[in-house]
Order: sequence, then structure tokens, then C-alpha cells
Amino acid sequence: MTETHLYARARRNVAVLVAAQAVLGAQLPMIFTYAGLAGQNMATNVCFATMPVTMIVLGSMLAASPISSIMQKYGRKTGFFIGALGGFLGAAISAYGLFVDSFALLLLGSLVTGIYMSSQGFFRFAAVDTAPDGFRAKAISWVMAGGLASAVIGPQLGKGFVDSFVVPFMGMYFAVMALNLIGSLLFFFLDIPTPEAPKDAKSAGRTRWEMLKTPEIAVAIICAMVSYSLMNLVMTSTPLAVVGCGFGNDDAADVVSGHVFAMFAPSFFTGHLIARFGVEKIVALGLATLAAAGVVALSGVELSNFFIALILLGVGWNFGFIGATTMLARAHTEEERGRVQGLNDMLVFGCVTLASLSSGGLMNCSGGDPVQGWTAVNIAMIPLLTLAGGALIWLVMRPAARERV
Repeated sequence: MTETHLYARARRNVAVLVAAQAVLGAQLPMIFTYAGLAGQNMATNVCFATMPVTMIVLGSMLAASPISSIMQKYGRKTGFFIGALGGFLGAAISAYGLFVDSFALLLLGSLVTGIYMSSQGFFRFAAVDTAPDGFRAKAISWVMAGGLASAVIGPQLGKGFVDSFVVPFMGMYFAVMALNLIGSLLFFFLDIPTPEAPKDAKSAGRTRWEMLKTPEIAVAIICAMVSYSLMNLVMTSTPLAVVGCGFGNDDAADVVSGHVFAMFAPSFFTGHLIARFGVEKIVALGLATLAAAGVVALSGVELSNFFIALILLGVGWNFGFIGATTMLARAHTEEERGRVQGLNDMLVFGCVTLASLSSGGLMNCSGGDPVQGWTAVNIAMIPLLTLAGGALIWLVMRPAARERV
């Protein structure tokens, strides 16, 4: 295949993944906005209000390795269809849970929804499967940029359907079911070959433990874990904090919409920044921006504070997470792809699960009012930022890294 054909196929696959990110991806900001509020209405203990969101992330963590293995053996397309099916079934179970007033069923549906969240995480990896080396960072960025549309579609669709049934929030889950049915059709247009099975153990590449001992892979995973965990920690609590501080559900949806927009808007130029300044500097900029989000959030609880903090949180996640993904993509072979990507997402979403679970406890059970809870959430960012920043500095200061510079 000529270089021209390689680029043409890569661009077509990226276009399909961008559309999938826009349509299918709209369900996550919608669910993340309202699932915590639904949980707060149903949970017997408000400390568990964010458990529906936590269960989604837990489901994503549990599904990461199986989905990755399925994609390695049967191809990306099969894995993505399974993800959309998980999103549909999860929404159906959650809707039924709301109908019969069962918090347990809402949590079960959320857990199944995690299958979709896990599969969506592989969109960014699929973008580089057929991309030439010089196109990889841009391919990842463009796919992530598809989230711009999801930032608009998701919360606005949620606002339109959240009260469309007598049972609060149930209409939103029906909208999610429709998105999964429609969006899954896009995967018929993907053209990503299934990797060939390794002929022997040697050609299969390094073991998971050997890869974890590779400095670039280890630091990439740490930075991805911290970037995603901090974003989830703060975002999960945001609707509760906004409503708890006297604003309305629509205000909470607008703040989350602005946040999701900021998560993906920089993707149009993140790849260019990585190519020009180096991936380590962009990851460092992402961590610094996440820290700035915490500072703004701690400075007040006006609606403007929520908007600015969540926008900074989104931008910081974009630089940190896309940068970490780029670091990981250049540190493994094609034979190791399924193994390292599954390992990465299992660890990332394991950490995100803990962050999501902590979010509700910090927000509702660490102080006497929403302001104190919101303060605790943002102070909790400090140790994780210290961990990622320290790991990145260590990687850059290694003798081998200095020689490359």
C-alpha cells in the first residue's frame, strides 16, 4: 500500500472515530450530569450519591482487559459493537431501576454502561492503528476533538429528556439507548485490520510486568491515571456542588457542558503542540492547568468560579491525557498493543473508580455544608498532582532522556 493510500485510510478511520466520539460519546456527559443527582434522590445515605458514576467507571475498569483482548483477537470493530451494546443494555437497566425505584438496579445498569465507557477509551488507540508515524499525534487529537460535539449534544439532550417522563431522569436513559443504536452503525465504515496472532512467545513482545518496568510506559500510565482521576474526582462532584450552592439543575448541566467542551476543544491543536514542543512539556502543562483549576475552585463558589474551574479542568485533562496516550503509543510494538493498552486502561480506570467513589464521600460527608465538601474535593487533588509531577520530572531527568535532548 502506497503512502498516499495509507494516509487516506488513516483519515477515513479517524473521520469514523470522530463521528462515533460525537454521537456515542454524548451519553457519558449526559449520564455523568444526572446520574449523581438521581443517586442522591434514591440512596439511603447521601455519601453514596455518586455511586452510579462510580459503578460506570468500575465497569470500565473491569471491561478494559477483556475488551482489549477481544479487539486484539477479533478486531476493533467487534470490540466497539460490544461497547455500544453495553451502553444500550446499561441504559435500559438503569431506566427500569428508576421506574421501580431500585437503587441496586440503577447501580447494575451503571456497571454495564461501563462496558461502553471502556470501549470508547480505545477510540484514541484505534486512531493510530493505521496512521503513519508522522500522523499519530494528530490522529489522536482529532478523534478526541470529536468530543466537542458530544459536549453540546449530551448535556442539551439530557436537559430536553430528563423531565420527559413522570419518573425523574428516566427519559434521559431512553435518549442514551437511542444514541447507542444510531451510533453503532458508524462502525461498519471502519477499515482497521485485525492484528496477526504472534507465531511464538518471543514475537508476542514483553510481558505486562516487563512493560511496567519500562520508564516511559510507567510514567505515561501514571500521568494518564492522575489526569483522568482528577478530572473525574472534581467533575463527579460538580453537579452536587452547583445545586448544593443554590443553583439549578440546568446550571449544573451548563457547567458540565462547558467542561466537556474544554476537554475536547484543545484537541484541534494538542497534536501540533506535542510535535513542536515535545510530549513531556505538554503533559507538564496539563498537570499545571489541573492545579490551576483547583486554585480557582477553592477561591469561591459563585457560578463563574464553577465555570472557570471546570473549563481549566477540561483543558488540563486534554493536555495530560492526550500527552500520556502519545507517550504510551510510541513505547510499545504492534504485538504488544492489546496487552499494554488493556493494562493501561485497567490501571487508569481502577484509579478513576477510587476517585469517583471518593468524590461523593468528600462532597457529602466531609463537612457540614456543600462549600466544605467542595473544598475537600479540590484539596484532594494535591497528592495526586505531586505524584504525577514527580514521575514526569524523574523521566525527563534520566540520563537516557537527557542524551535524546
